[in-house]
Amino acid sequence: MSAPYVLVLYYSRHGATAEMARQIARGVEQAGHEARLRTVPAVSAECETVAPAIPEHGAIYATLDDLKHCSGLALGSPTRFGNMAAPLKYFLDGTSGLWLTGELVGKPAGVFTSTSSLHGGQETTLLSMLLPLLHHGMLLLGLPYSQNALLETRGGGTPYGPSHHAGADGKRALDEHEISLCRALGQRLAETAKRLENNRG
Repeated sequence: MSAPYVLVLYYSRHGATAEMARQIARGVEQAGHEARLRTVPAVSAECETVAPAIPEHGAIYATLDDLKHCSGLALGSPTRFGNMAAPLKYFLDGTSGLWLTGELVGKPAGVFTSTSSLHGGQETTLLSMLLPLLHHGMLLLGLPYSQNALLETRGGGTPYGPSHHAGADGKRALDEHEISLCRALGQRLAETAKRLENNRG
């Protein structure tokens, strides 16, 4: 069996959510835990559209086994009308088998998002991603206000999870506060996963 890892699972269209995922993975690793970056393929209304088995760039596609064997989960999506993007929802809709066997019960999880406008649904998107995790019995982690960046941010950042304001063109880079909050979530997930593993042992 592989070493324990935190799965950082995301969908990203223009790269901002992918960069958040990388910063969360860095936080996981700073806490001495392995991070596993995974993405999901786009979905299409065209039935004949088929994604390549391996993406041309970025993280490889997630499998249900990646989810089943993780010790913690960070779930990320850009905002689509105040909700998670369809590709991530489609992947989660296929996790019924894991729900039936309780594979994710008791594992820590957190969520993150990026939006093109500052008030473009960051918090509702984060809440929408928490719902299926509650159904799976996961232990939800947000960001406490002991993280000073929550009080200082001029961009993204919520107690429900890290967020990012990408700007209308999607090109605004993560600022220092957004990076700090992403790494903080990664560290919290890794530290919580390690504590839970130690208690099971």
